[in-house]
Amino acid sequence: MSPSAVILHRRLLEEHGGFDEDLPAAEDYDLWLRLSWRYEVGLLPEPLIIKRGGRADQLSGQWGLDRYRIRALMKLLNDPGLPAPEAGAARRVLARKCAIYAQGCEKREKPGEAQHYRELGRRAGWSQPGQPAASDPKKLFSTGG
Repeated sequence: MSPSAVILHRRLLEEHGGFDEDLPAAEDYDLWLRLSWRYEVGLLPEPLIIKRGGRADQLSGQWGLDRYRIRALMKLLNDPGLPAPEAGAARRVLARKCAIYAQGCEKREKPGEAQHYRELGRRAGWSQPGQPAASDPKKLFSTGG
């Protein structure tokens, strides 16, 4: 969801901490994760904004942004109020993002970082043959950086 295309009550931002300023990128993704499992999200059928992209300085074109989305998902999984169905969905998305990011690390010859994200993905629920998946992500993930 693009922040410019969202209408919400200011109270929601205040009650749920707004944008996480500790994230250098994907702070909107983090906010939408925190809000969308608590509140219904609607979609208007007619476009009300024009979104342009493709600029050289645009963050979405830079490699490595998924690590901030991974941090946001880990943060979500540490929320004690997150219901089991939403936690399962978040684990599956986290596992996919970790696998994709690990492939990018390998492509860029960063084997240590790739191994870290492969292990994180395995603990989230994505596993390679012969590797067990995690059953309780809240015991396995920390958001400390």
